[in-house]
Amino acid sequence: MRIAVFGKTGQVGRALSRFPDTYCLGREEVDFSEPDAVRQAARMIEADAIVNAAAYTAVDAAEADEKTAHLVNSVSPGALAEIASERGIPFLHVSTDYVFDGSGARPWQVDDPAAPLGVYGRTKWEGEEAVRVANGPHAILRTSWVFSAHGGNFVKTMLRLGAKRDMLRIVADQIGGPTPAAGIASALMTMARALAKDAGLTGTYHYAGAPYVSWADFARAIFEEAAFDVVVEDIPRSEYPTPAIRPLNSRLACNTTAETFGIGRPVWRAALRDVIAELKA
Repeated sequence: MRIAVFGKTGQVGRALSRFPDTYCLGREEVDFSEPDAVRQAARMIEADAIVNAAAYTAVDAAEADEKTAHLVNSVSPGALAEIASERGIPFLHVSTDYVFDGSGARPWQVDDPAAPLGVYGRTKWEGEEAVRVANGPHAILRTSWVFSAHGGNFVKTMLRLGAKRDMLRIVADQIGGPTPAAGIASALMTMARALAKDAGLTGTYHYAGAPYVSWADFARAIFEEAAFDVVVEDIPRSEYPTPAIRPLNSRLACNTTAETFGIGRPVWRAALRDVIAELKA
């Protein structure tokens, strides 16, 4: 099975590129701010399934650049989904916990109403809707707090800061599931193969690391695994203002993913250990 991956330079795209049956395209091959180019590429490429791992993920920058975020997160994924539907092949799309408003404390179910707090979440939700409207065999996979040895992410930021400082103030009232990019990639591959055999599996799914944790406690785990002597001081989100509002509750209920595809939640601590070892190597 040949799987075309859009977004090869992102964390999930890099992880997907390690699979031998993937063909990965990056911005140099197709620019997601140009939906017509995306549409043409999707028509030309030889594939049995398409995975979209490309996204405008600069959450704060999106607040001032809604036009680009909309093109990349909404219009181009819709274009990909349309072509995949025309070709009758599965389309898999990576989405985010930011489609929810972060209220409450219970894990978000796949059918809970979306209520994004900012441009990034809104454009990702619009992208989901465009994929659904295309009406082809598809899986939308929402995930959260992605980390790996590549790209920009919380783990690498903490390691960089922890190497220079002995105390950091980290937000403690945002809770979520840190998710290894390698796990997301593996889940997408399993889902693509299953969808190719059974289009009835079409739907929206969640995949996030276990257990749920605060950013502050995640930082403590990072420093422990890296053997850094850094004190973490808990602070509320209100003491760390950003242009975009982050959801306080990013817990994602992953039961339907497990029931449908046999994919369980990854244990982030073990994945964190692997990522830190890879960075040291």
